[in-house]
Amino acid sequence: MGRTEKAGGARVVTLSSYGHRYSPVDFDDPNFGSRRYDKWKAYGQSKTANALFSVELDRLGQPFGIRAFAVHPGRIPSAALKRSLTFKELLAMPLLLFSKVYVKNIQEGAATQVWATLSSQLDGRGGVYCTGCDISPAVTPDSPLANTVRDYAVDPDLARKLWVLSEKLVGFAWPHE
Repeated sequence: MGRTEKAGGARVVTLSSYGHRYSPVDFDDPNFGSRRYDKWKAYGQSKTANALFSVELDRLGQPFGIRAFAVHPGRIPSAALKRSLTFKELLAMPLLLFSKVYVKNIQEGAATQVWATLSSQLDGRGGVYCTGCDISPAVTPDSPLANTVRDYAVDPDLARKLWVLSEKLVGFAWPHE
């Protein structure tokens, strides 16, 4: 049995977020060691990193029959998030986080994750960002379009760079042949 048969067409689905739009990964200072900490940039950077992780994992996993996807589930109400925001931040964000127009329930939020796991539309594909049970087109950072992904969050060169940094930070390297 070959390597691809062993994986059985496995899919890895990584949760990202629309919040990736808040910041690309700052490779010069990923841990805010020399710049002022900003929770929104940190959140955006972490969600961009989740998307980039999927891009590189997909590239590395393909020979083993493994495909990877990043998913934005939609806006789901979060009591934990509300607890971490100041009153002023809550007042500034009602339309973004709490509007009934944009908020999904838990089942709706899980739909794109389940779709990415099972959809035949993704057969033979990977390393893509998905939202609304579809593949999101990559756009430039200044694009106002919804259901898209910033191009920096799916850039294969940045994905490799993040992977190398991650291996260095955790002290473990992907087994190469």
